[in-house]
Amino acid sequence: MDKFVIKGGNRLTGEVSISGAKNAAIAIIPAAILADGVCIIENVPNITDVSSITRILYDMGAKIRHINKSTLEIDPRPIHTHIASYELARHIRGSYYLLGALLGRFNHAVVTMPGGCDFGVRPIDQHLKGFAALGAEYKLEGGMIDVRANSLKGANIYLDVVSVGATVNIMLAAVKANGLTVIENAAKEPHIVDLANFLNSMGADIRGAGTDVIKIYGVERLVGTTYSIIPDQIEAGTYMVAAAATCGDVLVKNIIPKHLESISAKLEEMGVQIEEFDDALRVSRSGSLTKCNIKTMPHPGFPTDMQPQIAVLLSIANGTSIINESVWDNRFQYVEELKRMGAQISVDGRLAVIEGVDHLNAAPVKATDLRAGAAMLIAALAASGTTQIEGINQIERGYENVEDKLRALGSDIRRIHVPEPTVAQAI
Repeated sequence: MDKFVIKGGNRLTGEVSISGAKNAAIAIIPAAILADGVCIIENVPNITDVSSITRILYDMGAKIRHINKSTLEIDPRPIHTHIASYELARHIRGSYYLLGALLGRFNHAVVTMPGGCDFGVRPIDQHLKGFAALGAEYKLEGGMIDVRANSLKGANIYLDVVSVGATVNIMLAAVKANGLTVIENAAKEPHIVDLANFLNSMGADIRGAGTDVIKIYGVERLVGTTYSIIPDQIEAGTYMVAAAATCGDVLVKNIIPKHLESISAKLEEMGVQIEEFDDALRVSRSGSLTKCNIKTMPHPGFPTDMQPQIAVLLSIANGTSIINESVWDNRFQYVEELKRMGAQISVDGRLAVIEGVDHLNAAPVKATDLRAGAAMLIAALAASGTTQIEGINQIERGYENVEDKLRALGSDIRRIHVPEPTVAQAI
């Protein structure tokens, strides 16, 4: 069991290069199943969620080769099963994208219920509604989802709620279906657009990605392709907040500034200086932080995946701030960890009221989930004293080389290994 040990108080300065988008990668890699040729995927982040989804494809028979640390070659033609390993798939939310991909290829898919971060139920009713509209039948048995169809036919599908997962899965299942599929009230996140571009590069005919109506004209076959994944907007946002929390001055490179507009707007509202370039943002802060209210929303609103990180910044801002979490029921688990460091936060359902304090103090904390882990990193960087963070495997699910990147910006961070307690010690 590893921990991060961080001595706070150092300003972050310099440059950081952002890796490929986690949320795009875990959709695009399963999408390669649909091709009848080799897919070369570039700008793949070296994170454990990507390793997990790649291992699942390998287990199903795909030939996988790492051309370099950020380029993956996938030959899906040898895949010989429509069943994803329960043990491999149950730990990662993105495993449910195998449903749409396998259904699109084999007209049959058996995949476990999604895992990943534990901050509320992950209903898949909109996914199943979409599959049913395309002509599939499904059953839930022993924690597995079994979806099958004699053939898939295009349909008009209206999502009752905006769902990234359902939008992705329906796109994957419909891309080779007969006829036209229309998804209304579709998610508009950048990784939805990236997936559509990837599929189109293989010969798909998808139009409207990035709007709330996506039209998918089914094609008979998809060919191999070479494609580069977009930069990770959440990783970029995390470093932007870290720079602001430490009164730093950081150039965040290899980004698409438009994807970060909702984050930039809130930081500027709080008194952070942001200078925009073609593919970079310079984030700096010299004065005090001003209170700010946040409501998480589907894209292009403020992303729920940035909510824990921005809460750290609000906890050291002047005045009272309110966060309204409109996406997940239970995303404030990290609050108790922040309170250990001196933050003054009260939670009532989906609302958090944050009374700004002068500074945070070091304390032993843990990463309760991926983005909460990022929040603990930011809190530790800004705090007085030395903080130990446990559960860092959660952080490494979504942040590539986070230790090296933070150290290069001037942070005092190191990893220590703590032996697991024996049975006798645990009793």
